Amino acid sequence: MALGDLMASRFSQSSVVVSNHLDECSNTDGITTATSLAYLPQTVVLCDLRHESFEECVPSGPSDSGLVSKWRPKDRMKTGRVALVLCLNISVDPPDVIKISPCARMECWIDPFSMAPQKALDTIGKTLKLQYERWQPRAHCEIRRDPTVEEVRKLCTTCRKYAKSERVLFHYNGHGVPKPTANGEIWLFNKSYTQYIPLPISDLDSWLKTPSIYVFDCSAAGMIVNAFIEDWNTSSGSSTRDCILLAACEAHETLPQSAEFPADVFTSCLTTPIKMALRWFCTRSLLHDSLDYSLIDRIPGRQNDRRTLLGELNWIFTAVTDTIAWNVLPHDLFQRLFRQDLLVASLFRNFLLAERIMRSANCSPISYPMLPPTHQHHMWDAWDMAAEICLSQLPSLVEDSNADFQPSPFFTEQLTAFEVWLDHGSELKKPPEQLPIVLQVLLSQCHRFRALVLLGRFLDMGPWAVDLALSVGIFPYVLKLLQTTTPELRQILVFIWTKILALDKSCQIDLVKDGGHTYFIRFLDSVEAYPEQRAMAAFVLAVIVDGHRRGQEACFEAGLIYTCLKHLQSSTPNDAQTEPLFLQWLCLCLGKLWEDFTEAQLIGLQADAPTVFAPLLSEPQPEVRASAVFALGTLLDVEFDSSRDGGEEECDDDEKVRAEISIVKSLLNVVSDGNPLVRAEVAIALARFAFGHNKHLKSIAAAYWKPQSNSVLSSLNTLAIKGTGSGYTTTQYTPQGSMGPSVIGPLLRVGGDNQSAVRDGRVSTSSPLATSGVMHGSPLSDDSSQHSGSGILNDCVSNGVVNHTRPRPLYNALYSQCVLAMFTLAKDPSPRIAGLGRRVLSIIGIEQVVTKSVKSTCSGVRPGESITPTPSLAGLARSSSWFDMNGGHLPLTFRTPPVSPPRPSYLSGMRRVCSLEFRPHLMNPPDTGLADPLLGSGGASGVSERSFLPQSSIYNWSCGHFSKPLLTAADDSEEMMARREEREKYALDHIAKCQHSSINKLHDNQIASWDTKFESGTKTILLQPFSPVVIAADETERIRIWNYEEATLLNSFDNHVYPDKGISKLCLLNELEDSLLLAASSDGNIRIWKDYTSRGKQKLVTAFSSIQGHRPGVRSVNAVVEWQQQSGYLYASGEISSIMVWDLDKEQLVNSVPSSSDCSVSALSVSQVHAGQFAAGFVDGSVRLFDIRTPELLICETRPHAQRVEKVVGIGFQPGLDPAKIVSASQAGDIQFLDIRRQKDTYLTIDAHRGSLTALAVHRHAPIIASGSAKQLIKIFNLEGEPLGSIRYYPTFMAPKIGSVSCLTFHPYQVLLAAGAADACVSIYADEILPPR
Repeated sequence: MALGDLMASRFSQSSVVVSNHLDECSNTDGITTATSLAYLPQTVVLCDLRHESFEECVPSGPSDSGLVSKWRPKDRMKTGRVALVLCLNISVDPPDVIKISPCARMECWIDPFSMAPQKALDTIGKTLKLQYERWQPRAHCEIRRDPTVEEVRKLCTTCRKYAKSERVLFHYNGHGVPKPTANGEIWLFNKSYTQYIPLPISDLDSWLKTPSIYVFDCSAAGMIVNAFIEDWNTSSGSSTRDCILLAACEAHETLPQSAEFPADVFTSCLTTPIKMALRWFCTRSLLHDSLDYSLIDRIPGRQNDRRTLLGELNWIFTAVTDTIAWNVLPHDLFQRLFRQDLLVASLFRNFLLAERIMRSANCSPISYPMLPPTHQHHMWDAWDMAAEICLSQLPSLVEDSNADFQPSPFFTEQLTAFEVWLDHGSELKKPPEQLPIVLQVLLSQCHRFRALVLLGRFLDMGPWAVDLALSVGIFPYVLKLLQTTTPELRQILVFIWTKILALDKSCQIDLVKDGGHTYFIRFLDSVEAYPEQRAMAAFVLAVIVDGHRRGQEACFEAGLIYTCLKHLQSSTPNDAQTEPLFLQWLCLCLGKLWEDFTEAQLIGLQADAPTVFAPLLSEPQPEVRASAVFALGTLLDVEFDSSRDGGEEECDDDEKVRAEISIVKSLLNVVSDGNPLVRAEVAIALARFAFGHNKHLKSIAAAYWKPQSNSVLSSLNTLAIKGTGSGYTTTQYTPQGSMGPSVIGPLLRVGGDNQSAVRDGRVSTSSPLATSGVMHGSPLSDDSSQHSGSGILNDCVSNGVVNHTRPRPLYNALYSQCVLAMFTLAKDPSPRIAGLGRRVLSIIGIEQVVTKSVKSTCSGVRPGESITPTPSLAGLARSSSWFDMNGGHLPLTFRTPPVSPPRPSYLSGMRRVCSLEFRPHLMNPPDTGLADPLLGSGGASGVSERSFLPQSSIYNWSCGHFSKPLLTAADDSEEMMARREEREKYALDHIAKCQHSSINKLHDNQIASWDTKFESGTKTILLQPFSPVVIAADETERIRIWNYEEATLLNSFDNHVYPDKGISKLCLLNELEDSLLLAASSDGNIRIWKDYTSRGKQKLVTAFSSIQGHRPGVRSVNAVVEWQQQSGYLYASGEISSIMVWDLDKEQLVNSVPSSSDCSVSALSVSQVHAGQFAAGFVDGSVRLFDIRTPELLICETRPHAQRVEKVVGIGFQPGLDPAKIVSASQAGDIQFLDIRRQKDTYLTIDAHRGSLTALAVHRHAPIIASGSAKQLIKIFNLEGEPLGSIRYYPTFMAPKIGSVSCLTFHPYQVLLAAGAADACVSIYADEILPPR
């Protein structure tokens, strides 16, 4: 959906129901259209192409091999020499022929008896030569009239000598000699013409060699073909022979002698097909009596001028025979005979005519390779009709040379037939037989536009259609059309080329060779074209430059960089009118243009490309953001470190470093983007940066990772870099004594007004989250790094390892932030990105395989465990504040802004320590201490090292868009709409029932009980709205899905494999469609699954960290997460000072709402009917209502739980459309009913449980709430506070120990309550016995 449409739809949803969010009175008298819209949100998220299979596979872009290579003729051939051998011996009949009377006499349309024999022979020879030259003007023809064997030998050897590797045609007319022999000999003459001399076919073959084509026009010509095949079968190497045979008849047949045919009917069909076809047609048509045959010789016009009668007839004939061949022949044979060699193609088209005409005279022409029969193909009827229409005009056109010629409707009708096929055809049906005709029509200006539009529709059906069109031979035609300047053809040509290049990248070479790239650059620059079409032009140009240096140079010289940057600058960020696809492909086109092309990179930097791309990193479409990151990443020069020689280039290097630093600053802003595509591109870009700035980054990494035996670390001073730009200070600190020499101090970021305080070996920090800019991690400004002490860099010099690559103090902070960003990526919740992050770390020398965490509990260290690492690993140990946030396993996510290091963690005043083991073979000698040999070698870049770089996937992935149908909607949309309507009806019916139900049996009507077998008890549960399915998760993030009607386990899987465990919440996204399962971990990581009810088929749709940066001194984030379908927003908070608002459609952090409290959020609830409205309960018992549609965000705050200050356990909006009524429950056991319009106090209080309330559930539509207690008790109340019953867990013989209630949830549209307990049991209660579905 376009951004504008999306915004409009969102606005309409919220405006229908919400007029003024506080002044509305609650009105639940009936469900109107407005309320149905409110209750059934139309927003659907995470269902785009990018969510199909990000984790599973890396897409491949346009290919240049495989399926797509077949359409190209393997070797273009040319017939360079033609040998014509005429054995006519005019006036002497051969002894084995008995002629009838009247008999066929004409040879090349000349009567040999109308002149002297020798003159007739010469005239016939010259005429045949002219006829062949019409088909191949550049071929050199030589004639031998009634020759001897020696003359033929000389002719053949000469032809082969001069033809070299080109094809030679040998034409044999044997009408004046006996039939070929059974041994495979043809007859020639002796010098005195007294004898017939045989010539073995094997000799002829040895003289003419290969490639060759033979035409045998004589009786029993099949004998020769048989002899050739037999000869090739017995001799070796026959498979490599490129030899083609055309023979006039089978071995047992004689040539037709009827006077209605010429004597050389086979040759006439092959060399003068139109004349032959019309004469034959006239004898069989209604024009038989009315048309003078001599007029056929006077048809006006030229064969190659389609605007004349003769030209049109030739054009239609070519189209018909091409179509028959394409529909009947196997693909490879069609390519070889009809597309490889112009003369061979013409002869075979005409051979189809010969088969049609001669079979009518009981004679069967044959060929090698053999063709299937075509003489009865229905396309011949179309030819007959076209011939009749043209011939009916012939008398008037011959009489009056100025008369207008009426073109045949043949092509118009065939295009209509093609259009009908397009309306009903598909890949599963027979291909459209008119495709070769469409190709012919492209030659005509009057039909061209329609033909191109229909061709575009056909190509849009899929890659199979593009392959079919290319195999017909469409390519040279559409390539030539790029030379036209006709404005109306531009859009459809760009579309057609988009489809071709989406399948086959190899066409880039042809386009550059013919200068086709300029056509697309001009189109890209034309403002009147639609942005979607200009995006296609950008795609075509991106393919032209993809990995093709000549293409890069051509487009670079044509000014493509400036064109793209100009249009990127002219687009307003976040403008609903800007087509995201256009922005995306401008970025990708630029990225591909300057990828590994230094001159283009320099021009890009000079044109200030990084500044142009910076605003695109906050575009609402993830594809645009990822493409912008890709373009920035390819601007980074991978060879930077190794190509520096110092000296005069120092000045240029300074500028380049500054430019690259500004690029990296932009990249650091999106390290924690909500979309995995974007983060993957960031990881790849940072890998390029790490490669280009390898020595500097390694020296930073070295300082963190050296063993303590190095004097460097023990003498490190404090390196304080005060952050003037972002309000942060980054401190490199090595504690002395208190933490032991083995622990290396972390990089910390503390508040600008706080100094890091060191007491008892702890470092306290604060991380103010004032703006979302800071949230994303604003990199330090250049002038913020002036105060570096001797610190890392000066001390590194003494080490002798990195003294030649001393990083400039100016950029130390940025290099440090890069290393931190790499760690963030290495601990990403998306497995694929975590893998990329680890590869990036390996480039800067951090290559660890095994991580061991020393576990400690609140009561202290377990017996036998030490909190200091073993001596062998002591040097590689890192303090938990560096990256051991939750267990020391590397693939974990930092809970901090991307450029912020993790905070220290505290467990009973002791530091958890993580030890890392490195691959032994990667260990360097003790003097370097780095786990990567690259640093020791001085970092010289080479081809092998380039293989370290992970490859970007955004370009290949984006190319997939153009392979899919762009002109038609998906077929399954009707089915989806029908299912949605059915679900909406079901939901509305049940909402009405819920609203008017009187609940009385819920407490004693248990319909299902499920032992989840969770070791740590059920932590959170969820009921599916449209199927009898319950989803549960435990503290270790094991998710199990159970059908409670059939009592069967549907699926069971782990949310992730990292050691940090703890589930926060399960939510359903898109519950009216194919729902997705959102699993929020307590560390704030979000993972969203599809196909989760199918055993082992679950797929990760997306994953991201929803919480960025947390309070000082806090060990765990304790994330609280809530999903709002109406707005498409995910709200997340916890031990942080704000509530993050993520738009899951944009996959972007859109707001960071200050929580206005020093305490952390303990419960969140969203309004199910008012988009953007949510309530938060806090640890101190306070409740706040927010609305992100209002400028001030906070609507009101109150402290309903005043008696005992304990945390809010549960909070919820009361059912109905009233936005002001809230239910809040605190751990103390009291449930408060609030009406925000009366802010002072609560209007109803229920003392439900005494100091043990653990869970609260508020039904979405029914007037009912439920609360659970640690004392195995669930109580149910209505909205007036009246108790409706209670559910107790009675001890039984089977289960003497009963856990406390840990979670409660209601079914969204039924009065169903699911309860999870600490003893891993899930129970489901219904108000009435439900009918089976």
